[in-house]
Amino acid sequence: MKLIEKLGLGALHRLDPERAHGLALLALRTGAVPLAGMVTSPRLRTSVAGLNMANPVGIAAGFDKNAEALSPLSRSGFGFIEVGAATPRPQPGNPKPRLFRLSEDRAAINRFGFNNEGMEAIGTRLSQRPRDMVLGLNLGANKDSDDRASDFARVLAHTGAHLDFATVNVSSPNTEKLRDLQGAAALTSLLDGVVTARNALDRPIPIFLKIAPDLTSDEIAEIGEVALSTGIDAVIATNTTLSRDGLQSAHASEAGGLSGAPLFEKSTRVLARLSAQLDGRLPIIGVGGIASAEDAYAKICAGASAVQLYTALIYGGLSLGAEIARGLDKLLEADGFTNVTDAVGHKRGDWL
Repeated sequence: MKLIEKLGLGALHRLDPERAHGLALLALRTGAVPLAGMVTSPRLRTSVAGLNMANPVGIAAGFDKNAEALSPLSRSGFGFIEVGAATPRPQPGNPKPRLFRLSEDRAAINRFGFNNEGMEAIGTRLSQRPRDMVLGLNLGANKDSDDRASDFARVLAHTGAHLDFATVNVSSPNTEKLRDLQGAAALTSLLDGVVTARNALDRPIPIFLKIAPDLTSDEIAEIGEVALSTGIDAVIATNTTLSRDGLQSAHASEAGGLSGAPLFEKSTRVLARLSAQLDGRLPIIGVGGIASAEDAYAKICAGASAVQLYTALIYGGLSLGAEIARGLDKLLEADGFTNVTDAVGHKRGDWL
């Protein structure tokens, strides 16, 4: 981390977390944040669901909800970028405060509730995107929608022409009853609708499904079968958790989804179980608690073809993505792998 980034993080941590996030995005858009440029090597280059990535380290949805910083993010060292979540209509989300730093735990709790400017505004920005990046959009549903399942397909139909992939997000804990859509019947119907919308695009794109970490083994198996039967292209494991085990911060009791370091073990075990069930038939993107190259490598060895991070950027800065990619390259080399794909699932049994 460069000195200017370290000083900037220190200043931001003295502000309200949501305001700090907004200022960080502003700094990124105005060129005040140093950018790493693309990080790649023969070991890091990979393809996931047909998407050619310079490296397998991505930035998760939530960092750039409204697709405001696409150009600088394309030069930030990440192999792929996911923005959103976007809903059909703009919505303010839940009342503030709704984002909390848990510095002692290297974590965060949020209860945003899909606050975003809506698919019209986000779609306009996506239409002006840089083309030298792998870009996806997290699809969401309006809180007051009469048909939440159809909202996902509506957003995809409106924005899909400008995307490389889209993610169906039914795993946020911050929209009431949204996680009910993870049940087999509801999820199958929802995904069938999204796949139909995808197939109607002039250039059909991969569809990912993002799942929760708070699932039983039976629920994981059920979701895996639905994913295979509906023709989606990958699963993202996982979103935030409702668990509060072992936290030290004074904010530990705040409502919302917990992300960051405390989620690492739980999310990796869900990833490994899903990987064992899918057995290579669908790729998995590992998310949850990644803050170092070693964390990213552990996810890959547990069964992830690529990884994403977000909360760790609060503590490590935007340059952390490039740092993790470079470190991952060294770890792969040390273990004798010529490409990251060879390491996928290499130590899955350690997490089962």
